Amino acid sequence: ISHSYQVVIVGGGPVGLYLGLCLEQAGISYIILEKRSAPRPGSRSLGIHPVSLELFEELNIVNSFIHDGIKIKRGHAFLNTEKLGALSFEHCPKPFNFILALPQHRTETLLNQALKQRNPDALLRNAEVHTITGHNDYVDIHYERNGKRNTVQAEYWVGCDGKKSLVRRQADISFKGFRYPDTYIMGDFAENTHFGSDAAIFLCDKGLIESFPLPDNKRRWVVKTADYIENVSKEQLTSSIFNRIGYSLHEIRHAMLSSFGVQKLIAYPMVKNRIILVGDAAHIVSPIGGQGINLGWLDARDLANTLSQVLSSNLQKDAILNQYRKRR
Repeated sequence: ISHSYQVVIVGGGPVGLYLGLCLEQAGISYIILEKRSAPRPGSRSLGIHPVSLELFEELNIVNSFIHDGIKIKRGHAFLNTEKLGALSFEHCPKPFNFILALPQHRTETLLNQALKQRNPDALLRNAEVHTITGHNDYVDIHYERNGKRNTVQAEYWVGCDGKKSLVRRQADISFKGFRYPDTYIMGDFAENTHFGSDAAIFLCDKGLIESFPLPDNKRRWVVKTADYIENVSKEQLTSSIFNRIGYSLHEIRHAMLSSFGVQKLIAYPMVKNRIILVGDAAHIVSPIGGQGINLGWLDARDLANTLSQVLSSNLQKDAILNQYRKRR
């Protein structure tokens, strides 16, 4: 056995990194095992909700996010091209009366930097977990790093390893749900609208279009499609937008194109013996509005508080974790 910790986190994405920062603040010993060598590129999830900004403020890390992101304080609604009205967050509780638009790669990088400053040894990259062995009082985690096999021991093992969670599969936890019929294509383009830092939603006869500002003078466009499109082309996206609302993006450079469907999946149970699932490993919701990443951070905050109670009490450990499971 190389080392022993109170908690081992598998997965160093945005949720695993944030959980690490929470455990660091709580004085709980932990390590994060992440198979990737660097934060995953791409803009992916980009809406950071006010509640998450409040969580970041508790850790004293919120300023770097606000500095790098775009504050969306207003959204416009259209029926086809006819304006229905606008929604302002102006009178929502301050200071975070906005949605912060920040590409996920940048979000991960900032969390990574914050963790490195506070505990440079907490995150092990290039660490691929293979198996776990459960015992009464602890768990053994076997992983490979740079060609060497290692074992680490923990009281609790947390899966922050996403939708295809190895932790969930190893623990033989079910992940059931269904797929909604909704499918979308999306792309990030150079900004060419007059919306500035505002969002826009177009309720079109041929299907929804959403448009959000991004840092670096870019804009995300999301278009509802009749069917799932495996390999989306720029032409498919730009012509759909042009045909529905008359916006031309044909000559505009783009940074990303992708397609996605909408699922609802839930792990049952989310806590099993000494194994706990968090974020996408525990539940998949609609990706519209960045709900998944924000829900993951809320899971992690709740779990850090729960583990503080569990690790400092000799009684009722299972009952405390059971309450956490029910809440999530």
